[in-house]
Amino acid sequence: MKKAQITVFLSISFILLLSFVLGILQISVIHTASNLSRLDTDRAVFSLFGEYHPELLKYYHIFAIEGGYGTGEFTQAGLLGRIYYYQTGETEHEITEIQFLTDNQGQAFREQVLAYMEENYGIGIVKEFTGLTPEWEEQSIQGEKMGKEDILSEYEALKESAEEQKDSQTEETPFDFVEQIEKSGLLSLVMPEDTKLSGREISLGNQASNRKRNTGTGSFPVRQGMEGVEERLLFNEYILKNFENASADSGKTGEEQDSQEIGTDRSLSYEVEYILSGRASDKENLEAVLKKLFLVRMALNYVYLLSDTGKQAEAEAMAITLAMLLFIPQGAEVLKQLIILAWAAGESVVDIRTLLSGKKAALVKTKDTWQLPLSELLLLGSGLEQTEGADVEGGISYEEYLRSFLFLADQEDITMRTLDRVEENLRTEYGMDSFRADCCVTKLRMSNTAVIFGDLTYTYPVYFGYE
Repeated sequence: MKKAQITVFLSISFILLLSFVLGILQISVIHTASNLSRLDTDRAVFSLFGEYHPELLKYYHIFAIEGGYGTGEFTQAGLLGRIYYYQTGETEHEITEIQFLTDNQGQAFREQVLAYMEENYGIGIVKEFTGLTPEWEEQSIQGEKMGKEDILSEYEALKESAEEQKDSQTEETPFDFVEQIEKSGLLSLVMPEDTKLSGREISLGNQASNRKRNTGTGSFPVRQGMEGVEERLLFNEYILKNFENASADSGKTGEEQDSQEIGTDRSLSYEVEYILSGRASDKENLEAVLKKLFLVRMALNYVYLLSDTGKQAEAEAMAITLAMLLFIPQGAEVLKQLIILAWAAGESVVDIRTLLSGKKAALVKTKDTWQLPLSELLLLGSGLEQTEGADVEGGISYEEYLRSFLFLADQEDITMRTLDRVEENLRTEYGMDSFRADCCVTKLRMSNTAVIFGDLTYTYPVYFGYE
């Protein structure tokens, strides 16, 4: 008889080898199944994000999924339904984190705008403005100080101090137009001839910046340095390229927009002014911006008048005459200062007319660029004045003032109001009545659970975002 130890040993070895091979095959099947599940989910998510809103991209260069799908209401079920549509097998998906275009005061929107501007225009487009920002801040401060001057009240106080009021006021004084501003508002004086003031208005409560919005969950990577000088200037250039303002030469389109003039069917005509002021009507927005501009111009013009001895002599002569008519010769010096302030204000009115006509006005006045004679100041607002603002070579345009105001404004407010205009324009110009910026998805994280190899479950995360 032969011993069988070798046969048993070989049998045991064969069984072990076979078990190892089968184990390796099973592991390979499990890994292959899990990888296929991941690939199916990745394909579905990529397909989902390929459904970005075409008009939002075409006209405003922003990638986002319109998660309301034409209903105006976002639901996670609607988004998940699109993922299941792309056949992910038996894999179950759960949205764990999501970001909307309006989250964190429009953070995702601002990031995409900056990425678009950098890629298409580069930082060079704002290089010439970076050195001007300290000047803009100083002009704003001087304008705020000038806003505290109350010319009319001081003039009225002088009148009341006169012993006799009878026949103490001439038919025309340098302060008549200031009184008109007080009563009728700045727009009654500064709108260029034959320019019709827009009467368009919107409901503030329906705007994305004011209504209750969908909010995302979780945290996503954030671009750093979005509040830098160059970044703020780049975002403002995007606004100026894509939205209308009150200047006569506005209405231009961005380079990638249709050749037709924008704004025909928009709900507001003075869009940049809305972004700055956030009022319901074109009239209110324009008046708020022009008031800032008026005070800035008045401060600059006042500084010039203080340096011009010839104009000071003219103001002094008028002050002496007016003091005699008011029977307060001791008030001549005070009247002189008030006339200088009124003259600076009158010149500012002419400057704004010039700017709204699409022309440029001198930033710092000289004898040659000063436009309003003192005699014309008496007629300002009557319709009889003959002064027409000249286009000054090397001067500052209305758009350049808007650029400075945008830079100095609160950036979160500017971002959200820009989103307001994007949303409104897609609704009114392109008939997308249900479009809502807070339904637009830009980033997504999901937890996915797949059943593989019978009853085994495999859970894995997926992230995708427009960056």
